[in-house]
Amino acid sequence: MSTGASPLSDIERASEGGSRYRLRDLFTPLDTLLVSGGDPRLTLDPNDRVNAYGCAPSPEPEIWNFASSTASVISQAAYDRAALAREELMHKCLFDEVEVAFDARCEGMREELRGHLQLPRRVDIVFSPSGTDSQLHALFLARAVLGAPPVTIVVGADQTGSGMVHTAGGRHFSTLTASGLAVRKDGAVAGLAGDSIAVPLFDAAASDIAMRADADAAVMRAIEDSLAQGRCVLLHIMDSSKLGWRAPSAACLDEIARRWPRKVQVVVDACQARLGGRRLRSYLDRGYMVLMTGSKFFGGPAFSGALLVPKGLSRSIDRIGAIAPGIFDYAGRCDWPMAWTALRSRFERRPNFGQWLRWEAALAEIGSYYAVPGAFRAKALAEFAAGIDSMIKLSPALRPVPNASEKGGVDDEEFAAATIFPFTLLRDGKPVSIADTSAVHRALARDMSNDIGGSAADRQVAAQRCLVGQPVRLERADGKQGLLRLCVGARLVTEAWSADAAQSQRNLQHILDRIAHVLVKIELLLDSATAAPGKFVLEA
Repeated sequence: MSTGASPLSDIERASEGGSRYRLRDLFTPLDTLLVSGGDPRLTLDPNDRVNAYGCAPSPEPEIWNFASSTASVISQAAYDRAALAREELMHKCLFDEVEVAFDARCEGMREELRGHLQLPRRVDIVFSPSGTDSQLHALFLARAVLGAPPVTIVVGADQTGSGMVHTAGGRHFSTLTASGLAVRKDGAVAGLAGDSIAVPLFDAAASDIAMRADADAAVMRAIEDSLAQGRCVLLHIMDSSKLGWRAPSAACLDEIARRWPRKVQVVVDACQARLGGRRLRSYLDRGYMVLMTGSKFFGGPAFSGALLVPKGLSRSIDRIGAIAPGIFDYAGRCDWPMAWTALRSRFERRPNFGQWLRWEAALAEIGSYYAVPGAFRAKALAEFAAGIDSMIKLSPALRPVPNASEKGGVDDEEFAAATIFPFTLLRDGKPVSIADTSAVHRALARDMSNDIGGSAADRQVAAQRCLVGQPVRLERADGKQGLLRLCVGARLVTEAWSADAAQSQRNLQHILDRIAHVLVKIELLLDSATAAPGKFVLEA
């Protein structure tokens, strides 16, 4: 199926005349709309009807979701909100042009998101189809703020989305843009291509999986070298990575601000959304842009991106002169805040209904999460962290990866506790191959009761379908290695909450029991593969 900005073809639009988008576009089936307006990662497999992350466009409550570092299946509440939002927009379009009604709704979502995150009105929000698209938006805006093409320094380049390798240098990250334009992957985005420097976080030489100890020093060297060449810098910092890591340190950021004011523009990769509200607001107060998504921790459907822009930068942005022509393929007028009148006027009125509906669904999850009392959110995440950490350590088939981030400050709030739990799969005490790790990941999402021998209880465990975070590939001195991740997301906290303290405690335990079930299934899969090599692991 097409993943362009609208299910209608260009020929159909042209034949209707007038507005490029018509009310009839909104009558497209909701499932189709929810996977439109994005890149090929949203495309549904013709057999399984799931996207690249194993998620269907409609609710599947029978699947247990512990994959919020990657993507989650849409919940019924989020799906219902998307359906209602579409009906409401249809009604408004009876009285206004589609683009006018759509633009007003997008502005309303900005206000709603600011309210949930407790952000002041001076923070502007740019919507996009994915966090990767938002990274290109950040590069585009940074060039305007800095007044010259920057060198992009990416902290944690090995711990962010795979598209960052391309977008950091102003290059296409896929073969198709969300607007439906076919492009060459890694080809230059016109007017945005430039230099980038990767600062990996993983210490490939360490005997255990760990974050490099000299991350701060590496960041400082990269900045010094770039500035010495007369270049300005866009510094992508990580909070947090695929493994829950954060870098550089707060002390390093303070030193950068002291030494190079107005020469280094910082953008925070917070696409995982695993940071406290105070920490988020402190970044914006310092003049940093912040990347986030409504999927990942919050559990909205993939993909829904946003760039948070502090007001001090917004004033510079709306005075942009020449515009890099390539950005027109990655944004429409409605993506930019209404206050940016001059910039908006230069973009096409191109509503992205898929992006909008995914954000409607994400806002349902975000609103539900922040409706839960803060004390319970902190308690739930702490109890999940303690329970999951203990279970992974007790399993002979798993080796946990320590969380190396600088955490525990007052601005971490509920995220003082870890919410991503990476681990290596072991067979006979040794890490399994990347291929086998990936196969186990796929098998977890399937009913494997016919492939697992043993008791009826074992087959019942094997039958349960569940999602965990996609494998992370690490380059080590002794070869490549893969990790899986158990992830705690906002939806687990929402589901556990009850005003009845005893009931909420039972709910928390029920979720921990499910996680134990997932770990037992992993052990059964590994045991089965050992007993019958190639039965499912290598052929999956």
